[in-house]
Amino acid sequence: MSPEGTIPAPVAASERISSLDVIRGVAVLGILAMNIIGFAFHTAVYADPTVQGGATGANLFIYVFNSLVFDGKMRGIFSMLFGAGVLLMTTRLEAKGSALPPADIHYRRMLWLLLFGIAHAFLLWWGEILYPYALLGLALYPFRRMSPRGLLIMSAGLLLGTTLFTAGMAFDMSDKRDKALAAEAAAAKGAKLTDEQIEEQRAWKEKKKEMKPDAAELRKTEEAFRGGFGKVMEARARIVMMWHSIPYYSPMMWDLLGMMILGMALLKTRVLAAERSWRFYATLAAAGYAIGLPVHAWMNWRLIGSNFDLAQSTYFWIPYQPARVAVCLAHVAVVMMIVKAGILRWLTSSLAACGQMAFSNYVAQSVICSTIFYGYGLGMFARLERYQVYYVVAAIWLFQMITSPIWLRYFRFGPLEWCWRSLTYWKRQPMRLAETAPAPDTITAPA
Repeated sequence: MSPEGTIPAPVAASERISSLDVIRGVAVLGILAMNIIGFAFHTAVYADPTVQGGATGANLFIYVFNSLVFDGKMRGIFSMLFGAGVLLMTTRLEAKGSALPPADIHYRRMLWLLLFGIAHAFLLWWGEILYPYALLGLALYPFRRMSPRGLLIMSAGLLLGTTLFTAGMAFDMSDKRDKALAAEAAAAKGAKLTDEQIEEQRAWKEKKKEMKPDAAELRKTEEAFRGGFGKVMEARARIVMMWHSIPYYSPMMWDLLGMMILGMALLKTRVLAAERSWRFYATLAAAGYAIGLPVHAWMNWRLIGSNFDLAQSTYFWIPYQPARVAVCLAHVAVVMMIVKAGILRWLTSSLAACGQMAFSNYVAQSVICSTIFYGYGLGMFARLERYQVYYVVAAIWLFQMITSPIWLRYFRFGPLEWCWRSLTYWKRQPMRLAETAPAPDTITAPA
């Protein structure tokens, strides 16, 4: 006989883990604090405020504050929740005896997300995260049955690998600079440069152009992103192709995969469900901030002191990964304590609604920001100082925290969540709360 099961229906409100929705809301709003820089300025401004947008006073304060609170932490939380979400969905499907194999549903979801990510990247936001998440999601499924201990060990190994890679990059950057300077000195003395020396000069010049663009390069970027849709898309596509051509085995992928696997471990140990003890969360928060914040403060002190020198600054980024993971976990612990205590309900309910619509809110942020900063909209690219773009961030946060709860009074999903789910099951899902959810009809799955 063929096995029987039920067609999956939308997750009931009673089945949702509220703490996951709240922390997802924090992540989707918080990640805008970093993404806004990529919309408003040259890509190099992420790591170096001296490039554009101001690097003194309020602008420098905002740079340092973001480094301590947001940079890498929101991406880290997002990645953890993505891994936890894969585990949660597949285990629920297995427990319900779904007619469609959980693996089938998972891989459909990832392949559709891949297409969403490609469209999002080329049409709206070069720094989008859906595409690499989908790629890694294709490899994530087999890890769902690993023990929490095994997941933690694998995650630690991947994240340690990124730190070692950063150290290697630091030495390589210094070597590139030294060889380029040696070639320049030889040329100044009238010596004929070898092909190798010419290549070393070219490589260093390209790296400086990427990370320390001069006025001419900045003007070129400004003209591109203040142009019409076609011109903006062409400029965006060049950056997208650079990111999308990163190999599957690159350290950037280790970063994302390591945090996804960590998220699976934290869900299995009930950390993300706000079910651990008060002492556990308080210790995690205290330890995370005690380790991560001083290291980030030291990094910023050294970076500012070096005037963000290209060769020196790479060394100062070596402890970034352990520091940002520590702060990331501390943020999670604080949110779990707030949820566990049942305080600030006005805030957590709004954040939970933002989290339930994270996909829609994430893409909506791209629509709004691209309209404000690119030439086919208001054309504000590189026209504001760094601190001023956070007025835009505050306005978007307020808008999404107000509209998300209102939307969910009438609808089961955000619009993109509904679309993604309908495509995954290749069947229109109930959208309005008044609609009847698909009956759990028993169907016969293929033998």
